[in-house]
Amino acid sequence: MAPSFDWWAAKGTAAPPAAVVVKMENPNNWSMVELEGPTADDLFPLTAADGAGGDSNKTARRNKNAKQLTWVLLLKAHRAAGCLNSLAAAFLTLAAAVRRRVAAGKTDNDNDTGVITNRPPENLTVKSRIYSAIKVFLWVSLVLLGFEMAAYYKGWHFTAANLQFKYTSVLGLFDLLYSKWVLIRVGYLAPPLQFLTNACIVLFLVQSLDRLVLCLGCLWIKLKKIKPVLKGGAVDLESGEGGYFPMVLVQIPMCNEKEVYQQSIAAVCNLDWPKSKLLIQVLDDSDDPVTQLLIKEEVHKWQQEGANIIYRHRIIREGYKAGNLKSAMNCSYVKDYEFVTIFDADFQPAPDFLQRTVPHFKDNEELGLVQARWSFVNKDENLLTRLQNVNLAFHFEVEQQVNGVFLNFFGFNGTAGVWRIKALEESGGWLERTTVEDMDIAVRAHLHGWKFIFLNDVECQCELPESYEAYRKQQHRWHSGPMQLFRLCLPAVIRSKISIWKKANMIFLFFLLRKLILPFYSFTLFCIILPMTMFIPEAQLPAWVVCYVPAAMSFLNILPAPKSFPFIVPYLLFENTMSVTKFNAMISGLFQLGSAYEWVVTKKSGRSSEGDLTTLLDKEKKHHRGGSEPGLDEMKEEIEQQERRDSKKKKHNRMYTKELALAFLLLTASARSLLSAQGIHFYFLLFQGISFLLVGLDLVGEQIE
Repeated sequence: MAPSFDWWAAKGTAAPPAAVVVKMENPNNWSMVELEGPTADDLFPLTAADGAGGDSNKTARRNKNAKQLTWVLLLKAHRAAGCLNSLAAAFLTLAAAVRRRVAAGKTDNDNDTGVITNRPPENLTVKSRIYSAIKVFLWVSLVLLGFEMAAYYKGWHFTAANLQFKYTSVLGLFDLLYSKWVLIRVGYLAPPLQFLTNACIVLFLVQSLDRLVLCLGCLWIKLKKIKPVLKGGAVDLESGEGGYFPMVLVQIPMCNEKEVYQQSIAAVCNLDWPKSKLLIQVLDDSDDPVTQLLIKEEVHKWQQEGANIIYRHRIIREGYKAGNLKSAMNCSYVKDYEFVTIFDADFQPAPDFLQRTVPHFKDNEELGLVQARWSFVNKDENLLTRLQNVNLAFHFEVEQQVNGVFLNFFGFNGTAGVWRIKALEESGGWLERTTVEDMDIAVRAHLHGWKFIFLNDVECQCELPESYEAYRKQQHRWHSGPMQLFRLCLPAVIRSKISIWKKANMIFLFFLLRKLILPFYSFTLFCIILPMTMFIPEAQLPAWVVCYVPAAMSFLNILPAPKSFPFIVPYLLFENTMSVTKFNAMISGLFQLGSAYEWVVTKKSGRSSEGDLTTLLDKEKKHHRGGSEPGLDEMKEEIEQQERRDSKKKKHNRMYTKELALAFLLLTASARSLLSAQGIHFYFLLFQGISFLLVGLDLVGEQIE
C-alpha cells in the first residue's frame, strides 16, 4: 500500500518533540548545548475551534516564543564568544611571534647571504646614515611630545596671534623654554618646512596627474579594443608549409635556484616549436656544486628525451645576469639564430608562447622586442603577495600596455620576452654596468630606433617573493639600478637622434618622474613632513593631501586587479611603508653608494609547479630512468647529505631597524596630533605607524619559525 502523506494532519496528541542538540566548534574548545526544540503549538496557529482554552494556549505560545528567542540569543552569544576566543588566540600568536623576533635579535644589519657583488663591501657608516637621522628625529620628537603634553595640561594653546601675550605672562624655567621653542618654530622652522611641503605637494600632484593620464590611456585602449596586429596577416602555425618558424634561441639564466630549475626547464622543453629550429641554453651561474650537479643531471635527462638543450656554466662569474647572457651570446652557433627568448628560473611559459609572440616579427623589420605580461601562481598566498599583485597588475595592464601602444617603448622586464638578435647587437649587447641590464638594453635599443610591442593577452606564469626580506632586496635592486642607469645614459639620450618628444618622455617621465620623484615625495611627504607638521603646526599639510588624493590614486592602482579591492587600505599603507626602502635604494643608485652594486638573487619557493605544469606531470614521469650522466651517480649521497644539512639550518625572521624607528616616530606624531585634535591626520599617522611596526617586526609575508 502506498504510504500516506497526510501524517502531518493526523488528529490526536502529538508526540513531544525531541530535544535539539547543537554542536558548535571554535578554534579552542568543543561544547555541547542541549536545548528544547519547538513544539506543535509553536508550529501551528490557534483556531476558534480550540475553545475556551485559547487564552491559556496563547500564553503558552508566548512562553514558547520567549524560549525560542532565548535559544537564538544563546546561539549568537556562543558564536560571539567563539569569535572573541579566536581574536584572543590571534593576539597571543602575534605576541609570541614578536617575542621570538626580539629573542632572536636578528636585524637587517646582520650579514646577508646570497649577495653577489664584485665591489668592495659597503661602508657601514654610509649605510646607516638614514637610520641615524631617523633615530635623532625620533628622540627629538619624543622630547617635543613631552613639552607639548606638559603645555597641554597647563592649558596653553599657542598660536601666532596670541603668542606675544602668552610669552609675557608665563613664568618659570619650563615656561621660558617652551615659549622660546614656539618663537623659534614660528620664525625659523615653519617657513622652510612649509616651502618643502608645498614643493612635495606639487610633485605629488604632477605624479598623480601622470597616473591619471596612464589610466585614461588604458581606458581608451579597452574601449577601442586596440591590440597589436600582425603586419604579415594571420600566420598558419599548424601547417608545416607556409608557417613562420624562424630559428629561436631560448636562454634560462639561473643562479643557485634549485627550488625551481626542474619546472622551468620542463616548461621550456615542452614549447610547441620545431625542434630543429629551437635551441635551449641553460645558463647556470651557481657557485654551489650540489646545485650545479642537479641542474646538469636535469639537462641530461631532457637530452635523452630528445630536447635540443645544452648546459653552460661559467668559470669566471662576473657581471651578474648581464655577464651570463653576454657570455652565452658569444657562442659561435648563435649566428644561426634570428631571435632569442629569455626566461628567468621561476618562469614557466605555456607551450604556445613562441607561436603567439614570434609571428609579430614577420614583415616588421623595425620591431626589436615582443614582451609578454607576467601572471602569478602564488598571488593569494599571503597579504604580501596580494599587495605585490596589485602593483604588478597596474604595471603591466596600464604602464606597459599604454607605453607600448602610444610610444612603442617601455622597459624590458628581463624575462618572458623575445628579442631580435640583430637589435641586441646593434644596441651594443648586454652590458654589466648596472644591476638592471634589462632596462639598460631597452633604453639603448630605443635610442637606436627599434620599436617594442607589449602583448597583454600573452601571459607567462611565475611566482612572487613570499617573504618581506626577499621582496625588500628585490625592490632595492629595482629602484637603485634605474638611478645608476640614468647617470650613465643621460649624455647618450641628449645626443641621440630621436625626436625631442621621445627625449622628454625618457628623461622626465620614464626616469625622473616614475623612478626618482615617486619614491622621493612618498618618503619625504608622508614619513618626514607629516610627522614634523604635528610638532610645528604653523606649517600646514591639507587633509586632501593626506587622505583624498592618495585614496583616489590607490583606487586607480587597484582597478586592474578588481579582486583586490578589499585590500585597498592595506595597499595604501604598505606602499608608504615601502617608500623608505625605495628612497634608500634611489639615493644609493643616484650617488653610487656601495649597496647600489649588490645583486641579491630573489628567494624562490617553487610554488610555480602548482600552476600550468600540472599537465606536464605525466611527461615528467616518462623521463628516461636509465643511467645518469657519468659521474653524477657517485655524488648522490653527497647531495642527500647536503640537503639534510640545509634542512637542519635554523631560519629566523628579521627585525628591520629603519621601519621600526619610523613606526615609533609616526606613533609619537599621532599622539601629538591627538592633543591638537588634528582629525584625519591622527588616524593616518596611527595606522601608518602600525603598518611600519608590523613590517619592521617582519609580520607581513612568509613566517619562518
